[in-house]
Amino acid sequence: METGIHNTSEIGRLKKVLLHRPGAELENLMPEYLERLLFDDIPYLREAQREHDAFADCLRSQGVEVVYLTDLVVNSLTSSEVRKDFIRQFLDESGVQDDRTRGALEDFLGKMPDKEMVAAMMAGVRKSQLRAESGRLGDYLSAVEDGYPFAVDPMPNLYFTRDPFATIGTGVSIHKMHTATRNRETLFGKFIFEHNPEYMHAPRWYDRGETSSLEGGDILVLSPQVLAVGISQRTREDSIDTLAETVLSYGGTFRKVLAFNIPKTRSFMHLDTVFTMVDRDKFTVHPNILGQMTVFVMELDENRKMKIRQEDGRLEDILKEHLNLDHVTLIPCGQGSEIDAAREQWSDGSNTLAIGPGEVVVYSRNYVTNRSLEEAGIRIHTIPSAELSRGRGGPRCMSMPLWRDDP
Repeated sequence: METGIHNTSEIGRLKKVLLHRPGAELENLMPEYLERLLFDDIPYLREAQREHDAFADCLRSQGVEVVYLTDLVVNSLTSSEVRKDFIRQFLDESGVQDDRTRGALEDFLGKMPDKEMVAAMMAGVRKSQLRAESGRLGDYLSAVEDGYPFAVDPMPNLYFTRDPFATIGTGVSIHKMHTATRNRETLFGKFIFEHNPEYMHAPRWYDRGETSSLEGGDILVLSPQVLAVGISQRTREDSIDTLAETVLSYGGTFRKVLAFNIPKTRSFMHLDTVFTMVDRDKFTVHPNILGQMTVFVMELDENRKMKIRQEDGRLEDILKEHLNLDHVTLIPCGQGSEIDAAREQWSDGSNTLAIGPGEVVVYSRNYVTNRSLEEAGIRIHTIPSAELSRGRGGPRCMSMPLWRDDP
């Protein structure tokens, strides 16, 4: 059993990974609030859980230790004082301002066992759940008067564990998310890295208290020396400045950060939706980034001051230069077909999880892209995804490596 954090590449043999098994939060999705909660559809929970269990079993069959977010949070509640503080901060960040509702939620959550309480926080709390335990008329009127059914919103994006924080080297960046809906997710990471005995001593590269957004899907650890970050719809340049400064100053082996300027649209939500590493010299890509692109190379000079230079060129040439490779193979999603690429990009055909050099987990539905991977000599492990893919994230999005062997 590996302890602590070690993650110096995208392709080192995966030893330990953090997942979140979808829970009742998916059953609290309603059509009229999908946009607010960043969903396009409503997955069927039972089938989504079956698919997620297949994902976890696939990883275990390859020798990967799987740990779950709920368990890490529970193991972080090390005293009654920590537990009370956790509930307080959760209610603060859930925007609960009404004193009566807040008191009812404190009672509702406070009397639950730890694991049940964490699951309830993730699922969201329906006003009807509070009414069931109330003898006060006002608690019945509140839902009727404002028409909104939740005392606390659900967190349906939690099964994408890649985003709220990222492991880089032996440390962690805990993120300020682009939207308030997802920013609450990072509170779980805060308590894990402040109180869980196994992870509380990890160095901190970025903190959720920063003012500029940063999300884990935009962070790729290309090698022990090179970190890539996407300047995207959800990760801002100020955040990358802060992350680069700390990682290059204190992150051990890292020598440069490559800031990729990608389109600021939902279809290019994160860097890892258009570009992932599958082997030392092989990468999946969305065909739309095969032309000219801009990358900003961030390094510290001899006086430990940040210097930045702009490079414009093809992704293939940028990767060859900065990873010291003689050859790079780019594997386009959908084999470059406009129609197949668009369809399979929608279900994250470019979003693969490497469990070792040249060995990846992929969604079975992206069969055109998967065929390209196999033709390029990549070993693939396919998992079912009819329901999981409705959340717009692939195997990489659903996983946060805690320990990888060096590449």
